[in-house]
Amino acid sequence: MVLVSITLVINGAERSTVVRPAETLLYVVREKLGLTGSKPGCLNGDCGACTVLIDDLPMKSCLMLAIEAVGKNITTIEGLSNTDIQKAFVEHFAFQCGYCTPGFVMNCHSLIQHRPNATDDKVEDWLHSNLCRCTGYEEIKIAVKSVLNRSEG
Repeated sequence: MVLVSITLVINGAERSTVVRPAETLLYVVREKLGLTGSKPGCLNGDCGACTVLIDDLPMKSCLMLAIEAVGKNITTIEGLSNTDIQKAFVEHFAFQCGYCTPGFVMNCHSLIQHRPNATDDKVEDWLHSNLCRCTGYEEIKIAVKSVLNRSEG
């Protein structure tokens, strides 16, 4: 079995580990580095529960090999603290069972950073990359729009 020593920059800190070249970023982040906020869901990129930010853009970590993330800045849900979107999710009850919430928060955080003047259609498009089995979409949209509206003022 081939093993590779890699160093990843996660949440602003360098983390070194040994991986098989075929291991996904999701597996390495959860199982080798102990950051369990990114959730395994469909494991084929459909649900978005595993969404992390790679150089500030959302990426489904189940679709990316850990070795592909070397040299990039990775942000997991553990790397966000007290952000406007996290507060908005709480204020607007934008979660039900909570399993998909970290992925949605990461995706929405990136939307707000990159598209602070996003239209309703853009918010809708952006949210299509994540699934909520509890169907809490309306509350999630309200949370996102509340942060976008604050940015406009």
